[in-house]
Amino acid sequence: MRNALADPSSIAGAVGDGLVFADQDMDEARTYEFVRGRAAVYTRRSPEKDTPNEDSAALVPFDEQAGVLVVADGVGGMPGGDEASRLAVESVVGAVRRAADEGAALREAILNGIEEANRAVLARSAGGATTMAIVEVDGTTIRSYHIGDSMILVTGQRGRIKQQTVSHSPVGYAVESGMLDETEAVHHAERHLVSNVIGTPDMRIEIGPHIRLAPRDTVVVASDGLFDNFYLDEIVQRVRVGRLGTAAKRLAADGRARMQQPGGDLPSKPDDMTFVLFRRSS
Repeated sequence: MRNALADPSSIAGAVGDGLVFADQDMDEARTYEFVRGRAAVYTRRSPEKDTPNEDSAALVPFDEQAGVLVVADGVGGMPGGDEASRLAVESVVGAVRRAADEGAALREAILNGIEEANRAVLARSAGGATTMAIVEVDGTTIRSYHIGDSMILVTGQRGRIKQQTVSHSPVGYAVESGMLDETEAVHHAERHLVSNVIGTPDMRIEIGPHIRLAPRDTVVVASDGLFDNFYLDEIVQRVRVGRLGTAAKRLAADGRARMQQPGGDLPSKPDDMTFVLFRRSS
């Protein structure tokens, strides 16, 4: 496993045993060959912060056609959010790599990794907590796992949304039940409240269904720093067309601009922002 921060050669290329992105401030998204597809990664701290980026991410291959995309967002306002997200990501990466070496099942490895992450964060004397979103890629199918309000979105080339996870938060549940619409939710004063995180005894894992990917479908795994600064259709329009690397760079640049220069009724919330985009090869 390599830490991309310490490896300048990782700016582009193929992923070997895995890459972890922790405490980073990327100028633009980086693109990698990943399990018979391509993945683009971007992570940067809030433009209003001089403290560390509390988001972490990882790309973890399992075998030639399977692997894992991971994003974790340390809970703001709590001590050591950056350390909690890094510990959680590294726990999942370690569990997946051990399973690959031992011939165990990937699904079991992901669940074990999340449980290990929860124990590791709970054991920290400084406390802390983190959300997490994971996508298991296996050939032409994916499956989601998430805890908290880091989200997963799957969109087709024509903009049809195939999957969108529900945030584990009062606002997320209100949207799902129809009590709030998207515009009300993205501007809601309590949007930052989260009801399920890694680092608590009652942490729970939500597992999504298997979804088959078409060649031009795009998977988005991101912290709330992305989804708090765009309406859903704005994200879809930016990621569904063009080369993956170009789409990722555009999304990153537009997100940072949105945080720094809010306009009208458009969402704008300075925050750490991390995302992973994935498309399988045709």
